[in-house]
Amino acid sequence: MSSLSHTKTNEKGGTFALLALAISAFGIGTTEFVPVGLLSSISNDLSISITLAGLLISGYAIGVSIGAPVLTALTNKMNRKTLLMALMVVFIIGNAAAAVSTSFTLLLVARFITAFSHGIFFSIGSTIAADLVPQHKRASAIAFMFTGLTVATVTGVPLGTFIGQTFGWRATFGAVALLGVVGIIASAILIPNNLKEAPPTSFKEQVKILTNGPLLLAFAITALGYGGTFVAFTYLTPLLENVTGFSAKWVSIILLVYGVAVAIGNTVGGKAANKSPLKALFWMFIFQAVVLVALSFTAPFKIVGLITIFLMGLFAFMNVPGLQILVVNLAEKYVPSAVNVASALNIAAFNIGIAIGAFVGGLIVDSIGIIHTPWIGGVMVIGAVLLTAWSARIEKGVR
Repeated sequence: MSSLSHTKTNEKGGTFALLALAISAFGIGTTEFVPVGLLSSISNDLSISITLAGLLISGYAIGVSIGAPVLTALTNKMNRKTLLMALMVVFIIGNAAAAVSTSFTLLLVARFITAFSHGIFFSIGSTIAADLVPQHKRASAIAFMFTGLTVATVTGVPLGTFIGQTFGWRATFGAVALLGVVGIIASAILIPNNLKEAPPTSFKEQVKILTNGPLLLAFAITALGYGGTFVAFTYLTPLLENVTGFSAKWVSIILLVYGVAVAIGNTVGGKAANKSPLKALFWMFIFQAVVLVALSFTAPFKIVGLITIFLMGLFAFMNVPGLQILVVNLAEKYVPSAVNVASALNIAAFNIGIAIGAFVGGLIVDSIGIIHTPWIGGVMVIGAVLLTAWSARIEKGVR
């Protein structure tokens, strides 16, 4: 009986520790995407173009892309709870600096610093979550931690947009810094000190990932398939205001609806990708490309435009679980000793996709106009469809 109660106590402790990780994930997810709802406010306040303000998203994504693999490798031997706390300190400092920024340069530097905490947090957070629970609950534990990221898209971004529109965009970053304080307190209290340390991965094993064809192909699929949506999503607020004709107040409500679509898509995508990630991803990308192309035609009309944006949210993040499962499966098959690093590199690939999408979107806004951002994003996703078909053919040949 005492053994049973001890197990229950351990499980309860594990649940609270997962909650602490989810709180931090919520803060980090909110800070990544919240500028989408604030681009117009920031560009007006700092007297810069919408395109330049878009660098706050692509610059952050580049910071994650550099930080995830490099810091995962450099901090391999560090105590994981200590590392987690240190990352949240970086997160708080970065957002506090953004909240007091008086120039675009300072704001961009603050975002870049914050981004360093992002990639490595999700890389080590996933392994901590998996170790907190029994073997048969590991996937559910990782999914629970990532719900923080999903909830951030559903509530954090529209709430942050509302705060920014009511009290000014700096107040949003101040609120996110406070979220980081809640996250670090929760981690200090709820995450156990005696976490199992990850086995160090040698540099040779890390290089092996970067020379593995199927894994490199998977990273390219992640960047194109996930990043394509960001050609349009980065400039969704000015698109809704200037093309569809919604007021700023309506935009935060639409972002909330978009977030609900993201949450539904994430859940459906996880279940769909369980059996055959490549097959599921192939069809998800096809639907996503069709919806993005359609948005260029429906954006000027309020009702059909909103339906298309809801569908864009549904398919935009539906591929995330499948892309993560694909990379983990391939890493276990080709480089089993460096699955953590492969996972971190895939987080980098997601953010390279965001950076490319936001950058390409900026070029389109400046040259041929904002209405063309969705269909060009769709073309990028078609690239992912072709690469997914190629990857499926390779894996069929290997079997």
